[in-house]
Formats: sequence, C-alpha cells, structure tokens
Amino acid sequence: MASVEVYPSIEPLRWKYLDRIRTRPGPFTDLDVFEGSAVAQNMDNMKVLVIGAGGLGCELLKNLALSGFKNIHVIDMDTIDISNLNRQFLFRKSDVGKFKAEVAAAFVESRVKGVSITPHKCKIQEFDEDFYMQFQIIVCGLDSIEARRWINATLVDMVDEENPESFIPLIDGGTEGFQGQSRVILPTMTACIECMLDMHVPRAQVPLCTIATIPRQPEHCIEWAHQIAWDKEKPFPKLDKDDPEHITWLYQKALARAEEFNIPGVTYSRTQGVVKNIIPAIASTNAIIAASCCNEALKIATNCAPFLGMPEQNNYMQYSGNDSIYTYTFQTEKKPDCPVCGNRARDLDVNLGWTLKELIEALAVNPSAQLKKPSVRTEKKTLYMQSPPGLEEQTRPNMDKTLLELGLEEGEQIGVTDPAFPSVSFKFALRFK
Repeated sequence: MASVEVYPSIEPLRWKYLDRIRTRPGPFTDLDVFEGSAVAQNMDNMKVLVIGAGGLGCELLKNLALSGFKNIHVIDMDTIDISNLNRQFLFRKSDVGKFKAEVAAAFVESRVKGVSITPHKCKIQEFDEDFYMQFQIIVCGLDSIEARRWINATLVDMVDEENPESFIPLIDGGTEGFQGQSRVILPTMTACIECMLDMHVPRAQVPLCTIATIPRQPEHCIEWAHQIAWDKEKPFPKLDKDDPEHITWLYQKALARAEEFNIPGVTYSRTQGVVKNIIPAIASTNAIIAASCCNEALKIATNCAPFLGMPEQNNYMQYSGNDSIYTYTFQTEKKPDCPVCGNRARDLDVNLGWTLKELIEALAVNPSAQLKKPSVRTEKKTLYMQSPPGLEEQTRPNMDKTLLELGLEEGEQIGVTDPAFPSVSFKFALRFK
C-alpha cells in the first residue's frame, strides 16, 4: 500500500513570512516609534471594525485577516442576493438569503486559522459610543454617503483630548465603476468626511414635467414607470425594490414608454439600477481600493511607513481605471466651517423671496448640506420642526412664508438638525443673493 505524504500546514509559514515585513524597519520607517519585536503582539491584541460586508467589505475582511489582524468585527444588515455573487467572492449560491456579515465572517475564519471575526447583522446606528470605543481602527466599505457621515460624526463626537484612546482612525474606501478612492481620517485632527461632502454631489433630480411629457433618455422612461405609472395603477400594495416581479412590471412599463418615444436603451438591469439607485461595482476596482485601505491599516498598526493623513502628508488617494491604471494622492483641508469638526457657521446662499419650504428643499440638494429631513431654528425662534407631530403641526404654517416675512436677515445664523445625524447641529449663515 502506497504511503500518503502529509504536507505541513502553511499557517506557521504564513505568519513567519508576514513578520519579515511587520517586524523589520524599512526605508520609510520612523525609528523613533517603531518597535519591531512588539508589532505582532500589538496586532494580535488590536481590535479592528469593518463596516460593510459587500463587494468592498469582502475584500477588506480577507486582506485584514491575511495581514495579521486577529480580532475583527464586521457590521452589515443586508442579506445575500443572487446578484451579489459575481463580485462578492465570499458568498456562494447556497448562501442566498443569509446575512452577509455572518457568512463572510465564517468563510474567512475557515480559511485563515487563528483569526476571530465577530459579525453584527444590524445598522451601525444601533450601537452607542461605548461599542465603537473598543476599536483601535475602523475601516469603512460602505455604499451610502449618509452612513459615512453618521460614523464620521460619531467618531468626532467621541474625541476626548484627555483620553488618547478616544482618537480612533477612520479608513474609508469607496468605488464606482472603474474609479475609487481611499482616505484616512483622524477625527478632529484632519479633514473629516463632512469637510469633503461637496465632493459627493447628490445625483441630479430630473424635473417631473420632463418625465411626464417629454422624456429624452431611458432613465426618464424608467422614472415615469416608477413615479407615475406605479402610483396610478398600483399593481402591488407596496413597491419592493428587491422583488423581481415588481422590477419586471416597472421594466415592461418603461419599455413600452420608451418605444412610444423611440428611445433605445431600456433594459431590466438598467431599470433595477435606476429604481434601487445602484452604484455600478467592478470586482477589480474593489480589490484595488480594499488593498489600499488595508495597506493604510497595516501602516497605522505597525508604524512601518507614513500613512495617509499624517501631519504634512496627503490624506486622499484617488484611483482611475478608465484608461489604464492611474492613481494620485492629494491633501484635503480641514474646513473651519465644517458642522462636524469646525467651529464656524457655513455660508448658505439664499434668495430673500424664497419660502421656508424652498429653503428646506435647497438644504437637500446643496452639495455642502445634503440634509433630507431638516428642522430649522434661529437663535430667537423655531421655524420648522419635523417632529414631534404636535410641534410639526404648529410650525407647518411657516413653510409657505418667505424668509422676509419670517424676519430673517443677512448674515443671520440658522441651526439645522436632521434625524439622520442626531449628534450634529448644522449652523449656516444666510447670504442673500
């Protein structure tokens, strides 16, 4: 009987070769703070949080585990859809319907021995500051600007200058098609996400009159089916954007509308993308951005090289794969009028003839505000409150009054709150056009 050769496990070798990088100084190492012999032990004890277990999050979890981080938590409230399988490589067809965080954590743990990954299948807003205070690094792989703004504001609010452990670096990655970015934010010390908010301009809204009367693009036909045809015909009690039957109904309506106006390009996938506001994702872009984010985490954890965001260092890396491969870094500046980390009111251009309703609508589309449900007050009085219902009813008549009728003046400051960001009070100084 032939003997079976048993190959040694690669696990000891994996950390051996990794330690050649982690424990040895390199050409960019700051020898004043680098302690090579303690790096591995420090990383073993370090807690890292990954927010998001989608296309970017799967890559982040795999890379962090293989980089030597042993104690990882991951938050994601979503379940696995069959459309995820082409780029979210930790999932299989048999996983459809299961929670992403749980499946991703179990998969990586099974492949990288010695790594513990704790999944949380909920929203990030469900945890308090004590939960986030336990981590030394937080890495975001989100597809939501609102969620990014929330965790950014929370980390800034947590900072206590007398407690060094309250300064938790935030590494943020994002992708869209063949483009992506990674950045490192040191709360209260460097530019935060709110400082850079105008870099994420909300998608332009198509006027309803264009959708209803003179569509020119396939997206106009899809929005017509979504906003007008659905409300008129009500084929189902409530629109479920994840139900293929509902999307098929919208697709067929949009296709008929497009044929009526000789507009090509309406497809099922495009219908799904418009209705769900899906950001196109490509696996190779996710891999590149996740690698960049994990590289920054490794540098922060080991001090083996300067990381994005260090004093006098660039803090933002931009990647473009549209024409070959191109990356560059630059520095985004901390803004004194940032409502999260600044101390000065931000200028807001308004028209004296606007009604309060028009002002509130402007706060939703303004690139530097992007507030969906704002409540507004001045130092002297409350202009409009979204809740509680009784106060909303009392302040509702102000919505039809002009800013002039409400007695607002040039340079006057208004305070704005939004339920999406409970720890932030946005301050704007009115500048009349």
